[in-house]
Amino acid sequence: MLSSRVTVDPTAVVAPVSPRLFGTLVEHMGRCVYEGIFDPGDVNADASGIRSDVVDLTRELGVGPVRYPGGNFVSGYDWQEGVGPERTPRLDLAWHSIEPNTFGLHEFMDWTTRVGAEPMLAVNLGTRGVAEAVELVEYANLPGGTRFADLRRANGAEEPFGIKLWCLGNEMDGPWQIGHRSAAEYGSTAAQAARAMKFIDPSIELVICGSSHDRMPTFGSWERTVLELAYDDIDYISMHRYYEKTGDDRVGYLASAVGMDSFIDTVVAICDEVGAARGSAHKINLSFDEWNVEIRVQDPAHDWAVAPRLSEDVHFAEDAVVIGGLLISLLRHSDRVAVACFAQLVNVMAPIRTERGVAWRQPSYYPLALTSRFARGEVLRVDIQSSDTVSSATRGDVDPVDAVVTRDPADGSISVFGINRSVTDDVAIEVSIPEGMHVVDHLELGGDPDATNTAEHPDRVIPMSSAAHSVDGTLLRATLPPATWSVITLAG
Repeated sequence: MLSSRVTVDPTAVVAPVSPRLFGTLVEHMGRCVYEGIFDPGDVNADASGIRSDVVDLTRELGVGPVRYPGGNFVSGYDWQEGVGPERTPRLDLAWHSIEPNTFGLHEFMDWTTRVGAEPMLAVNLGTRGVAEAVELVEYANLPGGTRFADLRRANGAEEPFGIKLWCLGNEMDGPWQIGHRSAAEYGSTAAQAARAMKFIDPSIELVICGSSHDRMPTFGSWERTVLELAYDDIDYISMHRYYEKTGDDRVGYLASAVGMDSFIDTVVAICDEVGAARGSAHKINLSFDEWNVEIRVQDPAHDWAVAPRLSEDVHFAEDAVVIGGLLISLLRHSDRVAVACFAQLVNVMAPIRTERGVAWRQPSYYPLALTSRFARGEVLRVDIQSSDTVSSATRGDVDPVDAVVTRDPADGSISVFGINRSVTDDVAIEVSIPEGMHVVDHLELGGDPDATNTAEHPDRVIPMSSAAHSVDGTLLRATLPPATWSVITLAG
């Protein structure tokens, strides 16, 4: 058996736990919106076409911000096509689909209210630009007395939407992106849009596009260029990444958070380098607003269809463990990662799957739901010392355990989130805790790494209660089985 000691410094608070770390993406892609959250023909749909079963699962998931309407989709989208009584179907060039426009901004805002989420709106800096971005802020956030604010009122929303989080386009470094441009071209446009949007509403928070992922040939230079052009006008820079298993290297896959840690640290360094060179007191934080495990499914052929089945990945137990590990990384970096969005919410690489009349949880659902539920208060800094390492082909020798600890100052409760990256050995962990604590819950997720959930068998992979723990004074001892993610909550 391997062993690790997790030393918690109760005086070293990394950052408060923000609900913005538990966001997601709802994109007009595949069956995420249509036949996902919106399906007037489904037995579970209400009078407005919203699926109540998906609403219930989204509430249970504890979603924070929801980035909308994309994703690649936004770079060819005209938001005015999705508001008002007249809706005309249009071509969606991003996904080679037909966009019916029956679900748009008003429907999205109604849905976010129902699920208790924060809207995070992306503007089209691909085929449109600064003028449209300004008009959309006016439409969404001004009370009235102007053209677009009054148009919102005429379309049924008397009060402003009050959207605070805004994305300045999506993945504009990618050649696949509609309206793709160089870093200098995009940075200049984004800076103009940011200034103009804040003229309309100075309270909004803006996310500029970073690299589409850290393997892009322009990664690093892209960030520096766009930040140098827009540094004082924006609040966050975006990060996107999908983590994959290489061959049969399961240990390397379980250690995906090593890559996320490095990616975050690199972008933080670039932000601070640019800020220091400018002599600016302004600090740019990170919006990791698209993350997941790698897309594996081969999409069927479709020719300008409405809601074709795209990227409907099956998530297995091992994927859920990896996702739990990536959440540990995000919490560990919560002093600089201020926003994070799991991509996507329904059907497309998603924790929630639907078919007509039924919705179910993929294994990936559980670490997202349990982390948003149990990570409360503040993240504490920890030091992990292990007896040995485990070897991987893609990441070399890695610590068998990764962990993070949160504490709720309101009641003193503690949550320990941990992952065992070994695929063969249990790990015995010891965690330093305050005197007088007892275990309230100990849940673990894993088991058969190739198991999954289906509509017919929705509970094959679920969190299981564990009794493999004890408390001795100021020490929590627990056993983490191979290839599992766990959360242990304690109270005084």
